[in-house]
Amino acid sequence: MGTLVGHVAPGFGFLLIGLWHLFNHIKLHYQQHPNSYISPPWFPTSKIKYLELYLIITGSSISIAMELFVGPEKHHPFDDDGTIPTNHLHNFEHSSISMALLIYAAFSIVLDRANAKAKHALTQLLAAVAFGQQLMMFRLHSADHVGIEGQYHLLLQIVIVVTLTTTLMGIGFPKSFTVSLVRSASITFQGLWMIIMGNMLWIPVLIPKGCILQWENGHQVVSCAAMEALHRAKALVNIEFSWLVVGMMIFIVSVYLFLGRVYGKKVEYWSLGKEEEGEEEEEEDLESQKKSNLEFVHMGKPYAMDIER
Repeated sequence: MGTLVGHVAPGFGFLLIGLWHLFNHIKLHYQQHPNSYISPPWFPTSKIKYLELYLIITGSSISIAMELFVGPEKHHPFDDDGTIPTNHLHNFEHSSISMALLIYAAFSIVLDRANAKAKHALTQLLAAVAFGQQLMMFRLHSADHVGIEGQYHLLLQIVIVVTLTTTLMGIGFPKSFTVSLVRSASITFQGLWMIIMGNMLWIPVLIPKGCILQWENGHQVVSCAAMEALHRAKALVNIEFSWLVVGMMIFIVSVYLFLGRVYGKKVEYWSLGKEEEGEEEEEEDLESQKKSNLEFVHMGKPYAMDIER
């Protein structure tokens, strides 16, 4: 992180996973009976079961390598005496987030293959720890995020809190579709906000009026010449966030309704077919009962006549 690619690349990963979860949770919600719905922590694919988890492991590994070995000038983050220099503290912080996500994905595969009894709860707990790690690192970042970048990170922390909270709630409420929907939406929101942050902070054309991009402690930051320009820039960040919230609301409801038309009708037609089959079976039972009653009546008449004689 700390660069355009460092924000856009992980943001794209969060966006991809969030959309994948959003689609599958809504699909599962329509295809299953409401009482039988259980929110899985990850979704397998038809050809490669652990594709989602493999992508998380791959992306996290690349992020760790970029932060600790590729990005630094010496291709390692240590000083000559073996200590961690100040300008590389953020590399360790960012790689710690990636490490937590890597551990989550790796142990999710292990728990599933072992068919552990509490694999659902443990997998959700691992994800919650990873998001908690992310929140802690952004909250207690060594780089003094002030100004515009600090405002972007502050609003990102709000979204991470939502993701963390819904992930923990998923342990106690695995049958809640609403919890799963909000978690998926918050992961998607994280990805979008990281992509927006990377573009707005490191593309000079998009930097607010009165602010410039300059080097500070080994990386580029946006600084504003006057307090008025800083307040204006922060207000613009808040407006961006609020517009994105509104856009996400419209997007989620639209996707929910669209997938309902695609998958909801199939379930409805299937249930109607079952009801029609049940009605046909009931009609056949009534006809068979009528026939048996008629036969009984016909058989009873001669017997009654013999008694009278």
